[in-house]
Amino acid sequence: MLRFDDRVAIITGAGHGLGRSHALLLAERGAKVVVNDLGGALDGSGASAGPAAEVVELITKNGGQAIANADNVATPEGARAIAQAAIDAFGRIDIVVNNAGILRDRSFGKMTVEDFDGVLAVHVRGSYLVSQAAYPYMKEAGYGRIVNTSSPAGLFGNFGQANYSTAKMGLVGLTKTLGIEGARSGIKANAIAPIAWTRMTESLLPAEFEAKFTPERVSALVAYLVHESCAPSGEVFSVGGGRVARVFVAEGPGWKSDDLTPESLADNWDAVMAEQPYVLSAADSMKAML
Repeated sequence: MLRFDDRVAIITGAGHGLGRSHALLLAERGAKVVVNDLGGALDGSGASAGPAAEVVELITKNGGQAIANADNVATPEGARAIAQAAIDAFGRIDIVVNNAGILRDRSFGKMTVEDFDGVLAVHVRGSYLVSQAAYPYMKEAGYGRIVNTSSPAGLFGNFGQANYSTAKMGLVGLTKTLGIEGARSGIKANAIAPIAWTRMTESLLPAEFEAKFTPERVSALVAYLVHESCAPSGEVFSVGGGRVARVFVAEGPGWKSDDLTPESLADNWDAVMAEQPYVLSAADSMKAML
């Protein structure tokens, strides 16, 4: 059994849904958990300490250790307070699961700047700030695990979610860079793109999804990715309904000309669109161009 005895985990947005499931599973396997949740509505409005406190109560009833935290991930002060809460209570930070998120769905033509900025603030800025607040403690210890929560909407797009999909794809870039920069310090970062029946998705998914696409069927992957035995870093994984798959950004072989014109591109567009053989890194892409 993969256990987390003596490990300390910060999980944001852990009062409901996926975050709650992650917190309960890691605590069940020995982790000390900071259960962070602002306790707001789906659009980010309002606040309540209740959801985080309820999860902590469940964990402690089952013999685990956890504290509740209601600070805002989207502010530098809130992120620092979350990290400090972990240090004050448990003395270290080993794991960060950035799960907090909000929805403000609207078609692109009707989306306001506030709708756009508000979603990016929680998903992208929040993941950056909480990871950055925890990073010095991980670096000093020479060990850390970070999981960011992307989405199929970010990887492939989705109607009415220009803000959400932009944020979720942004987390892919953050994850890949953290995977590169954290390697020398024993810090690994990965992202998940989950499909699960939660309060955020119950109005978007068919009712028959509820029984099969449970949060618990996502948390198993999160638990592996934050375990000390985890091998991958800088990767993205699709997960839902018991299925897990690697998702990767690739570049096809392309077409090259020393006299590139719009007309020559039009004539060779099939070669531009070819997918095989592909490359997977910026370095290999640069080599192909050179």
